[in-house]
Amino acid sequence: MGQPPAPRPEPSRQSLRGLDWFVFFLADVQTGFGPFIAVYLTTQKWTQSEIGLVLSIGGIVGLIGQMPGGAIIDAAKSERLVAGLAVATIGCAALAYAAWPIFPVVAIAATLHAAASCVLGPAIAAISLGLVGPHGMARRLGRNARFASLGSGVAAAVMGTCGYLLSSRSVFLVTFVLAFPTLIALSRICDNEINIAQAHGVADPPEAEAAWFASLLSLMRKRALLIFACGVFMLQLANAAMLPLMAGVVTTRSSEWATVLIAFCIVVPQAIVALTSPSVGAVAQSWGRRPLLLLGFGALVFRGLLFAVVHDPYLLVAVQIFDGITAAVFSVMVPLIVADVAFGSGHFNLAQGVVGTATGIGASLSTVLAGYVSDKFGSATAFAGLAGVAMAGLLLIALLMPETRQRDSRRAG
Repeated sequence: MGQPPAPRPEPSRQSLRGLDWFVFFLADVQTGFGPFIAVYLTTQKWTQSEIGLVLSIGGIVGLIGQMPGGAIIDAAKSERLVAGLAVATIGCAALAYAAWPIFPVVAIAATLHAAASCVLGPAIAAISLGLVGPHGMARRLGRNARFASLGSGVAAAVMGTCGYLLSSRSVFLVTFVLAFPTLIALSRICDNEINIAQAHGVADPPEAEAAWFASLLSLMRKRALLIFACGVFMLQLANAAMLPLMAGVVTTRSSEWATVLIAFCIVVPQAIVALTSPSVGAVAQSWGRRPLLLLGFGALVFRGLLFAVVHDPYLLVAVQIFDGITAAVFSVMVPLIVADVAFGSGHFNLAQGVVGTATGIGASLSTVLAGYVSDKFGSATAFAGLAGVAMAGLLLIALLMPETRQRDSRRAG
């Protein structure tokens, strides 16, 4: 397999700033589909099991769609067009939540949202790689994570305020409106500055085209990719249900302030991500990937244990500091490690789909299992179980995950 492509002219300031604001506003839009769903549906007299089922429907669709989503981005001639269609779909799903919160409509909206999200993650990573190349990827991913966290934090504050002053339904109307500036920011990225071959992880286009199937088989046999996918599965199995489950607990104990408290529970970790994520890529380059992965899992273990024993709704906001640590690590490490392993194969976005599939499996199982355990045995037992899953993931990374950092331009093996 050939070396990474020769450096191209630097992308324009307009495209780089367009990507910044696209990531920012997209995070705004996606925030409305987070724990606010649990608050909203709880106020509509849904049970935790019903909420978990709806969230799991989205997770299952996400599971099915991750690898096809990555393959679509690898085959796309314009990542911008695919991303724009996905954003429009998510805006319509938000409007459906607000207009008619009954199970069939909510299930369809969750399905559309999950399907659109399957291509948005790979699209952002592909646009980033196509603009800055493999050598600029770590710094770019840190910048993406900063703008995503700022977007989530701002959106959580705005949506929390709207939910408190108006109603929890207003959160989804705000989400719909935010789809418009997201599309405007996307239009600022110049299509002709995105190196399509590079965005797909092709180091040598003629060679990659001639050996397409062989490179795919080689990618799927990579030990680092498979172990990392298992680790991400454990991460999502432990993490996905924590905040939605906690949102239901807070709503039960303090219904008047629930939306505001949940907003703060989102703002606190996002502030940590915004402050630290630009440094994560640089630290990963000097320390290696594994130490940061262990740090992220360790923070998740402590968060689950604290959720199990803390009963004051206001102290739960402080516990979210650990969520910020985990999010700062994995928002950069997931696409960076995939780039380490997959660049040169021509299947960068498909490899993201493999890891995304593990994410979907973990997330879909997490919400429905944690909701069931919470209904049957109490929330403390559910949180303790999630902490145990996180500890299993930490041990997996510590014992089996190889280091993927490369000190030269060769791709990871």
